[in-house]
Amino acid sequence: MGNFTFEEMNLMCIYNTGSRTGLIDSLREMRGELSPEETELRELTDSYLFYYFFK
Repeated sequence: MGNFTFEEMNLMCIYNTGSRTGLIDSLREMRGELSPEETELRELTDSYLFYYFFK
């Protein structure tokens, strides 16, 4: 497991489906439902997804 922040770890626990690909799919789906005002959650989700796709 990488060096994730406390907030990223919480996000992973909330959206964990039992697999890494399931988690990524859940986060992508959730991100698509965010309103423009939810910038903090969007940034947190992006930081996690960025880690897996550009490490």
